[in-house]
Amino acid sequence: MKIVKTLRTPLLAAAALAMFIAAVPVPAHATSKEIIELQTQVQQLLDMMQRLQSTMDTRFGVIQHLVEQTADNANQMNATVNTLQQKINAQSDATGNKLDTVSGQVQSLNDSVDELKSRLAKLDKSVQDLQTQLQTIQAPPTNSQPAGGQPADPNAPQGGNPPNGASGAPPVNAAPPLKDTYQAAYRDYMAAHYDVAASEFQDVVHYYPMDDLAGTAQFYLGEIAYRQLDFPDAIKAYGSVLENFPGNPKAPAAQLKEGLSMIQINKRDSGIRELRQLIQRHPQTPEADQARRKLNSMGVRISASPNR
Repeated sequence: MKIVKTLRTPLLAAAALAMFIAAVPVPAHATSKEIIELQTQVQQLLDMMQRLQSTMDTRFGVIQHLVEQTADNANQMNATVNTLQQKINAQSDATGNKLDTVSGQVQSLNDSVDELKSRLAKLDKSVQDLQTQLQTIQAPPTNSQPAGGQPADPNAPQGGNPPNGASGAPPVNAAPPLKDTYQAAYRDYMAAHYDVAASEFQDVVHYYPMDDLAGTAQFYLGEIAYRQLDFPDAIKAYGSVLENFPGNPKAPAAQLKEGLSMIQINKRDSGIRELRQLIQRHPQTPEADQARRKLNSMGVRISASPNR
């Protein structure tokens, strides 16, 4: 509107001048050809100014319409950008929730695989025991005895075939069966019978320290302590997995939980170091994704760190 006022000012001035000239009385003796031509030129100038004014009004109307249209387009664009940003934020939140769900499913799948392996091993042992019993039944009985009427083998029964196909009393073994003990411990753990499960997992670690299941049992000892909010004991148990069973499938989860436990008891720097080491050692695991999200939520930069 300021431009319109600026352009209209000289036009109005010129019109006023022309009207003034036309209104000036002309003496009778001055009615000459020059005066008549001047008046004609003034009239033409007025007509031209009117046409120019009309053209300018039309063009200014078009310009004003374009400005309004541009403003509307800009508002629509802002609304579209805001909507898109909201969708991106919603998708990001949904993706984070899905990753958490997938991580939990992977953890459950690993537990199920371990349980299935234990069951297969138990079934294999049962088949081997059955084959041994069949071979014992098919073997000819041994009735020879030394003088004095005592059996040649102190562990063999006295005369005749052993009852139920048994070859004799089995040797006494103080260690509980590995597979059965682990299976019982895992069932008690899933049923939240933590005290019983902890005792059974400790038996696995104590009697079979070199077996792969010992590392898994050590991990679940840490899980029991973590669920009971006993974070110092959880840190010790997870640390034993990383130190004594670094190749165990539970090692990434153990390092993740060790770092989270340290953060829980205000050992922030140690916990951050553990999470960074987890990302460096196992970058493609679900546990590494959880570690990244935890560090991001704490405002910590993710960077490489030396190995343990």
